[in-house]
Amino acid sequence: MEYITCYDSPLGPLTLSADEEGLTGISFSAPSVVTDDNAVLAQTKHWLDTYFRGEAPDPASIPLHLKGTPFQLLVWNRLLSIPYGESITYGELAREAARCLGKRAMSAQAIGGAVGRNPIPILVPCHRVLGSGTRLTGYTGGLHIKIWLLTHEGCPFR
Repeated sequence: MEYITCYDSPLGPLTLSADEEGLTGISFSAPSVVTDDNAVLAQTKHWLDTYFRGEAPDPASIPLHLKGTPFQLLVWNRLLSIPYGESITYGELAREAARCLGKRAMSAQAIGGAVGRNPIPILVPCHRVLGSGTRLTGYTGGLHIKIWLLTHEGCPFR
């Protein structure tokens, strides 16, 4: 069963979704349907409250149920290890992914595709991925949200 709820954030309403295994999604819109909360959604709301107060909650405290290709899961799991207030570039992620996969190289565009399909933004911090030279690049929720999140965390960008 899928559980869906709304979370009122400083960025506007967020739709949170979960199943029996864990959190499955966060999207930057109000849900069209709300079901009963489950324990994972209650934990996620608490995590988001902590995050928006300016603290750095541990993403590992929320059970996640990420659904994607093996490559996407590799990238999303790496995103989880980017510390609060820090960033990594698409190029750096591409080099790391190539090493993990035993390849000589990988394109930053391939990484961008996986990052852009992240179903759990904020908690799986895709906003911490920047272009070369810490340049801002696109963001699923809109560039203004990426700027807000990076500024909130004190993460430098240009």
